[in-house]
Amino acid sequence: MTSKETVFFTGGAGFIGMHVVPMLLEKGYKVRIFDNMFRGDRDAVAALGDGVELIDQDVRYGGAVHSAMKGCSRVIHAAAVSINKSQADPYESMDINMIGNHNVFAAAADHGVDRLVYCSSASVYGDPDKLPMHEDDTLSPLTPYCIAKRAGEDLLGFYERRNGLSWVALRFFNVYGPGQKTTAYYTSVINHFVNRIRNGEPPVIDGKGEQSMDFIHVHDIARSVVLALESDQANVPVNIGTGIDTSIADLARILIDAVGADVEPIFNPRDVLVSRRAADVTRAKEVLGFEPTIDVVKGMTDLIRAD
Repeated sequence: MTSKETVFFTGGAGFIGMHVVPMLLEKGYKVRIFDNMFRGDRDAVAALGDGVELIDQDVRYGGAVHSAMKGCSRVIHAAAVSINKSQADPYESMDINMIGNHNVFAAAADHGVDRLVYCSSASVYGDPDKLPMHEDDTLSPLTPYCIAKRAGEDLLGFYERRNGLSWVALRFFNVYGPGQKTTAYYTSVINHFVNRIRNGEPPVIDGKGEQSMDFIHVHDIARSVVLALESDQANVPVNIGTGIDTSIADLARILIDAVGADVEPIFNPRDVLVSRRAADVTRAKEVLGFEPTIDVVKGMTDLIRAD
């Protein structure tokens, strides 16, 4: 890497970005954050120091993206409207997630960047037919957010063929960790359980609690982004998870133990559509050399006790 190479980072002032940027600075990169600051934290960005530049703009404006990317050799594209908001307002979701994707990818192709890392999502799979979920499985995205994530991966393939763009799409599973908004889609169940447990009330679980997620700590997510930025292999989607599915019943038990409360979960006997998620992490190890370092018990316990 040449001295002070600059990474262009859309959405870099958000939850994941605030964990990635310090790692980039440690490796000697400069970082140009491109973020509309709707959810970003200006004070946190300012505290990152001289190696970070903030451009307060929106990925919907292609000219702004193209101009701001000039001089950057690598790109991380994380700017997006969240999964739950995409269902409430599909128009805004399509505008930011689809048009934004294209503006960033087209600019990266025009500028001839060395690598583009796209923050995709495990939600591109929809409800899986089998576990673990492999990158070559059938994709069946269900919401505007998920549909845009899948389309983004297809667009990267187009610019790879047309311009030789080098890319890696990271399909993040259920991200959690310090700094995450309490309204975030994947943390809502954690917050709901913890609030009840801390009040001495038992968490209420629908059905038998067999629904599961593959919870991956944001520190490991950030590591995967940096690895993808520098990996020798490229032009593939890669699952980023732990490979372990944690059921809602197990999650409740982990959180009860972390809080140190004397309560037992209550199971609400009703029919639920049981969905289970776990990543096949073989490709992450082969392509990126990535393996998760924080298991769900330690990660959740640290999160609760630091709060």
